[in-house]
Amino acid sequence: MNELKIFAPATIANVSCGFDVLGLCLDTVGDEMIVRKIPESGIRISKITGQHLPLEVEKNVAGVAALAMLERLNSEVGFEIEIHKKIKAGSGIGSSAASAAGTVWAMNELLERPFDATELVAFAMKGELLASGTAHADNVAPALLGGFTLIRSYEPLDIIKIPSPDQLYATVIHPQIEVKTSDARSVLKQSISLQKSIVQIGNLGGLISGLYTADYNLISRSLHDEIVEPLRSILIPGFDEVKQNAIQAGALGAGISGSGPSIFALSKGKATAEKVAKSMSETYQNLNIDFDVHVSNINTKGCRIL
Repeated sequence: MNELKIFAPATIANVSCGFDVLGLCLDTVGDEMIVRKIPESGIRISKITGQHLPLEVEKNVAGVAALAMLERLNSEVGFEIEIHKKIKAGSGIGSSAASAAGTVWAMNELLERPFDATELVAFAMKGELLASGTAHADNVAPALLGGFTLIRSYEPLDIIKIPSPDQLYATVIHPQIEVKTSDARSVLKQSISLQKSIVQIGNLGGLISGLYTADYNLISRSLHDEIVEPLRSILIPGFDEVKQNAIQAGALGAGISGSGPSIFALSKGKATAEKVAKSMSETYQNLNIDFDVHVSNINTKGCRIL
């Protein structure tokens, strides 16, 4: 193959109690990309639709991730990239991660898979470093591996794919404001109390256990963020009301998707997830805030060929 058209999925990072280490992959929203081999060496970004983003390779997350892969290849191969953005930048559902992950995944496929998933995550993290100033993996890992992923360690990079219960659905609402990841990180504290860390660790362990055992009640009890959400939620208008109404509509739990402003909820069953979407939508309608809303099953495969 010399060309691939792919789907690069949106993702939810942190998932309440898993700041920078836990993420999940969505199935109904994502970018489309075309990656092709070209005769000349290097990387070229030829077209971007849907968002005003730089075509300069060194200023684009996809270009930076692709260059990282080429550097490891140490060959004269070249690639051209088209990006058709369906995920809005700054939405909190992994817009930059989709571009970076999709690029390296497609390149790897065209090269007959010289790199494993962990290596691809490391390349894609270079794009996240450009986008946010931090090389976090909780969006690019689920985009590449699918399902839920846990970053057990960053040095060395150690990623564990977590099973997803069959009836688990995500609802994501994106109020039409932008919260930059760098800004959302600036409000965080650099130290936390022992008591808060104990609560957070317990919830993360409970959530992982609930996913493995399909214990929806345990998942619900564990979807609590003791550390980050109290600080970041003030950047999102109507957050507390949206979260409360989502839970009243039947959601297992709700929280900030990535760095925001999107708010996610997890539910048992598609019907409940759609009921939650209606409740979240009505909340923002009452607040006169424009929004997009998505209901999705958990994408267990990650990037895929279209």
